[in-house]
Amino acid sequence: MQHPLTTIHAVCPHDCPDTCGMIVTVQDGKAIKLRGDPEHPFTKGFLCQKVSHYLDRVYHRDRLLYPMKRVGPKGSGQFERISWDEAIRTIAERFRAIAASPDGPQAILPYSYAGTMGKLMYASLDRRFFHRLGASLLDRTICATAGAAGCDITLGTRAVIDPEAVVHSRYIINWGSNTAVTNIHLWAVMFQARKRGAKIVTIDPHRSNTASRSDWWIPIRPGTDAALALGLMHILFRDGREDRDYLARYCLGTDQLKQRAGEYDPARVSKITGIPVADIEKLANEYASTSPSLIRLNYGMQRHGGGGMAVRTVCCLPAITGAWRHVGGGALLSTSRLMPWDSLALERPDLIPPGTRTTNMVNLPEALNGELPGPPVKALFVYNSNPAAVNPNQGRVIEGLKREDLFTVVHELFPTDTVDYADIVLPATSQLEQFDLHSAYGHLYVQANHPAIAPLGECKPNTEVFRLLAAAMGFERELFPSDEELARQSLRPSGSPTGYPAASAFDGITLERLQANGAIRLNLPVDYAPFAHGNFGTPSGKCEFFSEREAKAGRDPLPTYTPPHEDPQTKPELAKLYPLQMVCPPEASFLNSSFVNIDVLQRAAGEPTLQIHPHDAAARQITSGQTVSIFNARGRFQAKAVVGETVQPGTVVSFGVWWSKVTGGPNVNATTGTALTDLGGGATFFDNLVEVA
Repeated sequence: MQHPLTTIHAVCPHDCPDTCGMIVTVQDGKAIKLRGDPEHPFTKGFLCQKVSHYLDRVYHRDRLLYPMKRVGPKGSGQFERISWDEAIRTIAERFRAIAASPDGPQAILPYSYAGTMGKLMYASLDRRFFHRLGASLLDRTICATAGAAGCDITLGTRAVIDPEAVVHSRYIINWGSNTAVTNIHLWAVMFQARKRGAKIVTIDPHRSNTASRSDWWIPIRPGTDAALALGLMHILFRDGREDRDYLARYCLGTDQLKQRAGEYDPARVSKITGIPVADIEKLANEYASTSPSLIRLNYGMQRHGGGGMAVRTVCCLPAITGAWRHVGGGALLSTSRLMPWDSLALERPDLIPPGTRTTNMVNLPEALNGELPGPPVKALFVYNSNPAAVNPNQGRVIEGLKREDLFTVVHELFPTDTVDYADIVLPATSQLEQFDLHSAYGHLYVQANHPAIAPLGECKPNTEVFRLLAAAMGFERELFPSDEELARQSLRPSGSPTGYPAASAFDGITLERLQANGAIRLNLPVDYAPFAHGNFGTPSGKCEFFSEREAKAGRDPLPTYTPPHEDPQTKPELAKLYPLQMVCPPEASFLNSSFVNIDVLQRAAGEPTLQIHPHDAAARQITSGQTVSIFNARGRFQAKAVVGETVQPGTVVSFGVWWSKVTGGPNVNATTGTALTDLGGGATFFDNLVEVA
């Protein structure tokens, strides 16, 4: 006899600004339906193409359900089932032996990122465990750190407004943001604004879904965004279109910035960016004359050698025009800094032994191949990530993972490319099988995810795995409390957001309220406009065009244009060998390397493709549908050519991040490099010269 249906409130855990509310219908212990939560104030009941198929992920035929140990060569994916007791004992014994060796515990390296964005599963007991162990620290830079650093120099915090206030915007620039795919609920708000008279512009090297649905697509040469921003400033100052009152009251270094912008006349900027002078002039005029104006800048802009400076420079524009004054005006990168989680309580950095080294996750190939200072990496613990697919310089990552003397543990839901190289595999729970708390980096709501079903097989969440390991290592039990206690610790208010001097944005948000209700908005005003009256988070409290901090650090105190590491205009000898600039945005059917193994989404994605302009294709005798090889000195991969004017001459686009075991060969990251951004130590995925044959 079937039991009655029950409904459970859940939250999408994936690395997306929307953090959708979900409703799970359960019968007889099985989730039979999943849909968007219609009562969520921002996501309003609809889910993206990927998460609509989340039950296919939960009940996938390839779910890892039991601990396993390797019985074949590394990379073969040959394992046999073992008990949790044996798995935990094996890991603890190896960790103890490494910690007691001359190399010490810093020879152990954790590797994780945003496979789940919940506060407990992303960063809590895992950090405590590795801090207490004395393992090497991981600098988690692969996505957002360059942009964060750039924003902080200019604004002292993230570029942010209330995303719901975008409905009031009348001139919207998606700059390096494929909003219609990667931020679909904000795109819905933009579409409402368009119905009220807004114009939508997209600046992107590629005619993305957002660009094709915008009123105006401006193709830009990859990595030249800062030059365009300075060119716009040149015109604004030249034509007297600046908001002199806002500049005088709330900005620092206007005269110096005006002088710097004077160096970037439209003709020079056109040569750098590939954008016609007339379009640069038109964009500056429309941006200055239409209010409220909003720049939605995103992470695509920062993934090159000058990425941090690019974000820093673009963030100056709303202050020059006074766009911050207006509801729906300014710039938006992320709402994450408005969420006052007590990360110190969750992660306990006080447990880190003095002198512990930090390894940038982008430099995993160098770390695994013994090319970084300090002890060699003898053990790698991977969770919430798939580095064999997502890390730059894929070939060298795999070279390191093949080391017989490297002890690798992977905690995962599926047999990913990385799992194939593990010595011990631990089965992980899905979001429907674990409790967590969630904020968002694309709206102002906090939510609790409630487990809808019992863990499948012997799967365990991150927090439970690290409790078991801590107990096996003999660590203090009080450092590894229950998930409920962790949740309470995380909600202890740790300050108020910039520009809002009230108590805490978490006032009135308790664990009990989150458990009883759906999404709860931060304690912030409706149509929140943080910088309408200045109140920036910089040392001066002003928007800092000129930064004393940068000057003291020996860097340029003013916004400037920093070319990509691999730029045809500045590296002509390299460009003779590899003349095409490649960018590799995410495949719309996947979320980075997540969902690649879901049948319906794999069919929707088709196969790896390379978009190439007819001029470049003809020069190489390439026609649409042909299999082509994309290569440079780091490696090569194959894709199907798609010839068309979705890119400009000199630029190619290939979407990621495919699993090698699905395609039968390397993915785009065979060609990407581990050089870092100018600020924040970020990855430079879009800073990549290649040739195509």
